Amino acid sequence: MASAKILVVDDDPAIRNLILRFLSKKNYQMQSAQDGKTALALFEQFNPDLVILDVNLPDAIGYNLCQEMQSRTDVFVLMLTSRGDAADKDQGFKRGADDYLTKPFDLQELENRVGAILKRKREVTPTEQQRLVFDKLVIDPGRREVTINEQPVPLTALEFDLLHFLACHPGRVLRRSELIQEVWEYDYVGDQRVVDVHIGQIRKKIELDATQPSLIQTVRGVGYKFEAPNSHKNGKSES
Repeated sequence: MASAKILVVDDDPAIRNLILRFLSKKNYQMQSAQDGKTALALFEQFNPDLVILDVNLPDAIGYNLCQEMQSRTDVFVLMLTSRGDAADKDQGFKRGADDYLTKPFDLQELENRVGAILKRKREVTPTEQQRLVFDKLVIDPGRREVTINEQPVPLTALEFDLLHFLACHPGRVLRRSELIQEVWEYDYVGDQRVVDVHIGQIRKKIELDATQPSLIQTVRGVGYKFEAPNSHKNGKSES
């Protein structure tokens, strides 16, 4: 199995080289860029599986770059920043970031996060490949596509995984910690509000009214549940 390709984008040469040297030893294929323009050019040539992306670049804002890259491929993005403010994290997650690491960071922690994010690229089992049909909403894990009224819904990789997991357990109340364990696939030590931010983004894309959600419902003090209207798999009603 080919090793994953990682693009590091940071204008600080010390941090860039530190990450490059460290992850190269872990057998990842590495490339790096010091600014947004170089990053986008490399992104096209290298086609990375993961981008480790600094928020503040001399010629670009990392959040915008994250959005631009994810509009082209289903790349994962790990935001790297010196800002620890909650509002900045929300901004990153809203723009599609899969995870967030604040400088200064521990290299072992970086390796853990990178490994966990890349694990999401796992092959789905035949059971997991079943299309889920909920009235006008169709979730197709084989193609990693969501449609409403046959119109595609643009979800990030993480938003898709979160929606798919919820939809696979209709009516079941899922705690934030459980969603993090299942969807993020590691012991997430950050703020569990990351779940709320992503749920909010999904609702904007699939609910008729995101302020009065009918599909993904909040269970106060606990977590969320997916309420399925007329649910069936592969077009066949379930008994």
